[in-house]
Amino acid sequence: MRRDGAAVGFLRPKSMNLKPLHFIGEPVEVQFDQPPALEKKPGCPQWFIWRGETHRIIEELSEWHDYGRRGRSARNMRPTHAATASRRGSWGVGRDYYRVRTERGQIFDLYYDRAPQGVDDRKGAWFLYREMSGD
Repeated sequence: MRRDGAAVGFLRPKSMNLKPLHFIGEPVEVQFDQPPALEKKPGCPQWFIWRGETHRIIEELSEWHDYGRRGRSARNMRPTHAATASRRGSWGVGRDYYRVRTERGQIFDLYYDRAPQGVDDRKGAWFLYREMSGD
């Protein structure tokens, strides 16, 4: 469930025909007006900083989740447990995606990678996936 009460899943933007404009694939710093209640499910941020420039998010257009297990972690669960984990996630596995509109009118896809960054840094990381175009 999103903060506004809408169901989680892929929510298609209203009357928009979007296609990828630029693949970016770079880490970004995000900021929240209020800290997220859950560290591994932070929700959509209100700001992100990319290449030293701050982008204010004015609208979340859609949200979707990929909790599929890949590589070695795909083989370390019983099939019934893996099916449940792919629907709701398991610790440190998966990505939460957010399609957002910035105050400059740009549309970006961001994602939160839930995988730990290392033994000393068990938090996930944010990435700017791509810029979208409505043409």
